[in-house]
Amino acid sequence: MRRWLLLLLMLAASPAAAQSVVTSVAPDAVAVSVFRDPGRSEGGEIEPGWLNGFALISETRTIDLPAGESVIRFEGVAEGMIAVSAIVTGLPGGVVQKNRDAALLSPASLLDGSLGNRVHIRRTDRATGRVSEEEAIIRSGPQGAVVLQTAAGFESLRCTGLPKSIVYDGLPAGLTAKPTLSVTTRSPAAQRAAVTLTYLATGFDWASNYVARVAADGRTLDLFAWLTVANSNAESFADARLAAIAGTLNKVSDFKALADVPQAPPLRLSCFPLGTGRYGTPPPPPAPPPMMMSAADASEIVVTGSRIARYEFMSAPIAVMASQEDLGDLKLYRVPVPVTVAANGQKQVALLIKDRVPFKTIYRLRSSPDDRFESMETERVLRMENKEVARLGVPLPSGQVAVFAPRGNESLLVGEGLVRDHAVGEKVDLVIGESSQVRVDIARGVAPKMADNDYRVTVTNANPFAVDFELGFYVDPDPKLDKRLRKLPRRDGLLTWAIRVPANDSRSFDYRFVEPE
Repeated sequence: MRRWLLLLLMLAASPAAAQSVVTSVAPDAVAVSVFRDPGRSEGGEIEPGWLNGFALISETRTIDLPAGESVIRFEGVAEGMIAVSAIVTGLPGGVVQKNRDAALLSPASLLDGSLGNRVHIRRTDRATGRVSEEEAIIRSGPQGAVVLQTAAGFESLRCTGLPKSIVYDGLPAGLTAKPTLSVTTRSPAAQRAAVTLTYLATGFDWASNYVARVAADGRTLDLFAWLTVANSNAESFADARLAAIAGTLNKVSDFKALADVPQAPPLRLSCFPLGTGRYGTPPPPPAPPPMMMSAADASEIVVTGSRIARYEFMSAPIAVMASQEDLGDLKLYRVPVPVTVAANGQKQVALLIKDRVPFKTIYRLRSSPDDRFESMETERVLRMENKEVARLGVPLPSGQVAVFAPRGNESLLVGEGLVRDHAVGEKVDLVIGESSQVRVDIARGVAPKMADNDYRVTVTNANPFAVDFELGFYVDPDPKLDKRLRKLPRRDGLLTWAIRVPANDSRSFDYRFVEPE
C-alpha cells in the first residue's frame, strides 16, 4: 500500500500532471511568401472567391516557457494552414507533439458545446425596456430548434416574439476563437524563448497586371506592372515582409486535402408551433462572407497608400516598388517595406516601370496548310525584345495586359491580352485583339491553272498604311513537303510566310500540299 501511495504521489508531481498551457496571441513579426496557383493558366485572372495558390508563412513569437512540460498555443495562424508542414524552432526542449485545434468558436459550436449545461436567458421587454435573466438548460443543439428548459417549462430560442439572448458562463472545452496550432514541449527551466513557426497555407494567389501606354509616334510604349496578392483566409498579416514567387513548382501534394480548414458551422433556427397554432419568426440569415463580392466591388483593390481603378496608369512617382531576386530557377519579387496582407482582400504594389520601349505591330495568323477560309481576321500583336538594348531586359511574370493609345488629350483602351512568363533575351508578343482591316483568304484549286492540291494565300490590307504580316503553318517536317513551304523560315517553331503589305493593297503566296500518308 505504501508503494502504491508513493507511486501516486510521484505521478502527481510529474511534469505530465503539472502540464500548463501557454498562449501566444499574435506574432512579433511575420513573413509571407506567396506562390501562384499552379493550375491557373498563364495570364489567367485571379478569382477572389477561389484561390488555389499557397503561401509560406514564417512567424517569430516571444514565449515565456514554464519549467517542465507545457502546451504552447499559437493563436491566429492562417485558417488554411497545412498542419503537417508546420516547423517550430527555438524551443529549448523541442517539440513532443503538435495538434491543429480545428473547432472554431461560433454561435452553433457554442450551443453544441454547451448542450446539457446551465446558461442564462436574458430577455428584454419591448414596452418597458426592462431586462431580466433566468437560468436555463440547453436540451437540444443547433440543428433545427434550440430547446431550452426553464423553471416554467420548455421553450425554443427566439420563437416567443420577445428579444432574447443566451449568456454563457464559460467557453466549452475544445473551442477556440481563432485558428490555433498547439505543440507540446518540455523545457528544462523557466525561460523566455524566441520561437519561429513556419508553415504552408492555402487560400493565397498572386498575379501581375500590366498597363502599356503607346507613344504618339506609335513606335514606343511605356510599360508598367502591378503585383497583385490575394488572401482568402479570415486572418490578416499585419506589417508582413511580403514576397511573390514566380515559376513552376512540381507540387504533388493535395494542399486542400491537407489543410483541414477549421469549420464554424452555421446556426439555423426553426420554431415549433405554439399553443396558438402560430410559428415564431426566426432571425434573418447571416450576411454573405466578405469574399463573395460583386464584380463591381472587385474592380477596385487596396493599393499601398491609395485606391485606383483597374486600368489607370500611374503618372505620379511610385513610392514603393518590388525588387526582383533570383531563387534558383525561380524569381522572387520582394516588397521592400512592411505591408498588411488583409483578410479576404487584395494588395497591390508596383512591380515594373519601363519607359520608351520600342515595339513593332505585327498582323498574324496561324493555320494548317490544308485549311480553307475566306476573309479571316488576323491577330494584332505588339512585339518587343526583352533585352537591355531594347530598354527591357528583365524577367516578365505572366499576367494580363491592357494597352492604351493617345487620342487627343486622353488615352483610350485599344486592346487587352495575356502575357506568359518571359525570360531575359526572349521575344515578347502581346496579342491585344483582332483586326478587321487585315484579312486572309486561303483557296484551294483556283481555276484555271491550279490543281486540286494547290493552294493560294491572299492577304489584304485595308489600312491607309503598310503593315507587317505573318502566316505560320502548323506542319510536321517531311522531305516530300513542297519546296515553297520548306524554304520558309521558322518562327516560334512554325514555317512562317512573312511579308510587308502596302497600304490598301494585297499580296499572295502559292504552294502545294499533299496530306502525308
